[in-house]
Amino acid sequence: MSARTKARKRALDILYSADMRQISVPQALAVEAERAVNEPAREASWLYAREIVDGVVDNQAEIDELIETYAQGWTLKRMPAIDRALIRIGIWEIVFNDEVPDGVAISEAVEAATVLSTDDSAGFVNGLLAKISQVKA
Repeated sequence: MSARTKARKRALDILYSADMRQISVPQALAVEAERAVNEPAREASWLYAREIVDGVVDNQAEIDELIETYAQGWTLKRMPAIDRALIRIGIWEIVFNDEVPDGVAISEAVEAATVLSTDDSAGFVNGLLAKISQVKA
């Protein structure tokens, strides 16, 4: 597993835990940052995970607007929490991170949805992120 894949997983854990525990993302990030200090071997994945989470937080209004616009028939509240987090990460990588090819961002999110979410989630995540990739400026 690549360092970026591990970082996406860490970012997913932070976003998901904040959602499920109903705490702010910065609070969840602070807990993970404290843990990361004691795990220097995981520093590479931690740095990109933090970049993802900060990017999602900084751009959450625009990210959520894209989700609401293109998730036909689905509201954010209706989506499984894991899917919300995966989609937010995918959108941040597609729209706000030029270092990651859109196809990689989509593939990583779909793979995570296949392993971690419902039977229908991978197709939903794929379709939504592909649409956003097509319409981005």
